[in-house]
Amino acid sequence: MSLFDVFKQSIRNEEPSDWIPDLVYGDDESARAYLKIMAKNTVLDFVARTMSTLEVKFKNKDGTADWEYILNVRPNNDMSAATFWEKFFYRLMDDNEVLVIFTEDNQLLIADDFSRTEYAVYDDVFTGVTVKNYVFQKSFNMSDVIYIEYNNDKLDRFTKGLFEDYSELFGRIIEIAMRNNQIRGSVSINATATANEKKDENGKTRTEKLQEYVDKIYQAFKTKSVAIVAKVKNIDYEEYTNKQGVSNQSLDELNKMKTSLIDDVANAIGVPTALIYGEKADLDSNLDAFRKLCIAPLMKKLQDELMAKIITKKEYQNGERIKVSKVLPVSILENATQIDKIVSSGTFLRDEVREVTDYDPLPNGEGQQLIMTKNYEKLKGGENENAES
Repeated sequence: MSLFDVFKQSIRNEEPSDWIPDLVYGDDESARAYLKIMAKNTVLDFVARTMSTLEVKFKNKDGTADWEYILNVRPNNDMSAATFWEKFFYRLMDDNEVLVIFTEDNQLLIADDFSRTEYAVYDDVFTGVTVKNYVFQKSFNMSDVIYIEYNNDKLDRFTKGLFEDYSELFGRIIEIAMRNNQIRGSVSINATATANEKKDENGKTRTEKLQEYVDKIYQAFKTKSVAIVAKVKNIDYEEYTNKQGVSNQSLDELNKMKTSLIDDVANAIGVPTALIYGEKADLDSNLDAFRKLCIAPLMKKLQDELMAKIITKKEYQNGERIKVSKVLPVSILENATQIDKIVSSGTFLRDEVREVTDYDPLPNGEGQQLIMTKNYEKLKGGENENAES
């Protein structure tokens, strides 16, 4: 029912003073699904982008050129390695699991949907694997796929329950803010019931012409910064917005609520909130916490799964390994002093330090030689001096 339909009923009623419309105009509470999407995307995208820089290395294993190209350059025909791993870890954290199948033409594909049949002794079987609306008819055994579970029940509870309460409260705040900034007015019409249904030469009743006029006024006030309308006889428009005291609803409450949602998701995943907002204070300590609490477990999960599916038991016993690296690597320039001390004191081999900083061992076994500078050597007479300590 339009605004003027209410006027029309009032005019037709024989006793206008007693007429009260049995209508209540208002909006139902809307489900703010975008709140959940916004909070999750902000945090999960941050972690997934960070993990997209990873590099997979093979140690003590020959004939790995094909695998290195697939894992580090082009996993499939449609994705680069960075895009693939970003989508991989986002899916892992969002769905609490991720499945990657290996096709006959040597492509790694992330499954959009699948069914898993679990067995106590034998391999679990994945059926109905769907990738981009294509359903594979074959089944895949656990030993033939890459499958990782995130096991973050806390995040799952947030996404299913907490956002429902937040969305209702968020919707209420938005509605209050919109009402406080709403333009309110009334149109007074002096007319009789008989005149309203009489058609003119264009076939329009007076009711219809008045409706068009009211619509034009509404559209002008809604869309134009400066609106001037003609004043028509027997029709008066009066606005109340600027005549009544209105307390403007601050947007701070909305921003605080969105921030609170992001904080909850970040804490569940292990991301310092200061990194999400780009704060520079305590950056090193926050990065270190992010590396230990969030990045390291994800790298470990992927590394273990790749070794389990690519390296056999015998190859593992022979010293072959797979290492996932290059995610938030330690800066050798910023830690040059500490590196010098632990190497020159003879505490660690150079290759051991290079492995921690994601660098390959030195050629010809040079990194396996223990080094100790004169500052750390024993002096004659049995004295031990350390000029740097």
